[in-house]
Amino acid sequence: MPEDPPDRPSTPAPPGGRERALSESEIKVSDVIGRLIEFWGFKRNMGRIWSVLYLSPDPLSAEDLRHLLRLSSGAVSMTLSELGRWGVVRKVWVQGERKDFFAAEVQLWRMISRVFNEREKIEIVAAVESFEGALRALDRVASSSKPEVRARAELQKERIRKLLELAKLGQRLLDALLSTAKLDAGPLAKFLLAVRSDDESRSS
Repeated sequence: MPEDPPDRPSTPAPPGGRERALSESEIKVSDVIGRLIEFWGFKRNMGRIWSVLYLSPDPLSAEDLRHLLRLSSGAVSMTLSELGRWGVVRKVWVQGERKDFFAAEVQLWRMISRVFNEREKIEIVAAVESFEGALRALDRVASSSKPEVRARAELQKERIRKLLELAKLGQRLLDALLSTAKLDAGPLAKFLLAVRSDDESRSS
């Protein structure tokens, strides 16, 4: 008798997603997660499919998901591929079945931290590099013989330094959050209070 593939754990056969419709609770959760994930910059169907898998006690096939969510085969296939790339959905092997079945990542912090690390962190690093590049460019025009050019450069340098400070603070906070799963908002509050104080002194 052949052994199960080592990287695809054997799972009891599901009762059959095609034989039922989504419950009211599944509809509500999948809709709200779909909207939230869309607000976060992803496709709504990614949230909907992940939610259905997350709430399912058994793995589901692409055909099950197509039937439950009334999506096209192409949309389901593409969405599952994207979810797999983000590591929030994985293929599982169901004994006695030849087609692929899928299950959701149920460790929520693991899922969120992976997205933060692969997307938000990259954007913050890019912002820091861009702000630093802008400051270097302004350094080259700060010695201009035209007073108005020097004044504009100094104004822009001061304001970009604030953006750079905020971006670096965000980078530190995100690094701390990813490593400890805790967020100390103290540094951010201190920065915002300093900005507010500076703004008020300028307007008075």
